[in-house]
Amino acid sequence: MTDPTTIEVSVVIPCLNEAETIGACIQKAQQSFQKNNIEGEIIISDNGSTDDSIKIATALGARVILEKHKGYGSALRKGIESARGKYVVMGDADDSYDFSELQNFIFELRKGWDFVMGTRLRGTILPRAMPLHHRYFGVPGLTLILDILFWVWISDAHCGLRAFTKKGYDKMKIQSTGMEFASEIIIQAKLQKLRISEIPIIFYPAGRKRHPHLRSFRDGLRHLKLIFSLFINQFFNVKKEIL
Repeated sequence: MTDPTTIEVSVVIPCLNEAETIGACIQKAQQSFQKNNIEGEIIISDNGSTDDSIKIATALGARVILEKHKGYGSALRKGIESARGKYVVMGDADDSYDFSELQNFIFELRKGWDFVMGTRLRGTILPRAMPLHHRYFGVPGLTLILDILFWVWISDAHCGLRAFTKKGYDKMKIQSTGMEFASEIIIQAKLQKLRISEIPIIFYPAGRKRHPHLRSFRDGLRHLKLIFSLFINQFFNVKKEIL
């Protein structure tokens, strides 16, 4: 059993009925730990799975955290709050991200960056991995809005594979419970003046057969609502300070 006091990296994976792929994600993360002599833990933040996800994760040695409040953001927040490592890597449970390469994020954090984003748009997107309307409109469009309003200057604000220091995360005041968590954590990182870097990754087709939990139009609107809400709040806070 891993000594909690020696953990450097916590991998946090939100999960809702991912029995087809959760095992592969865990094993790939473990491969990266072993290959690169990283002392780490894998946290599966389960959001109410009714399949064998929990059973598989437990059998492979992952820590399973149960989050009863529904939502991508709720699951991630619970998992990250439970993390014991100095660094946190988060990624999806559908095997679209290669956790066996997570050490690339850790190397960047060790250099002094506080927040490291993966970028699919400047990396490699394999056939059938991303719908065309996401690749050429949704992701670039939402990223551009976020970049302009908050001066983040990254290329892919919706890449689910990213890493950050636990210390940096603890400074944030994240409220999101849904998919918009992906935007809020970047905005909060910028507002907290964290040093943000970006590395290219390979994006794979999801390994499961069922439809994704993401709903493009609904979740896109939630991202926009959050981005503009935080911008307005920040603008008026700055204005008050000036006055």
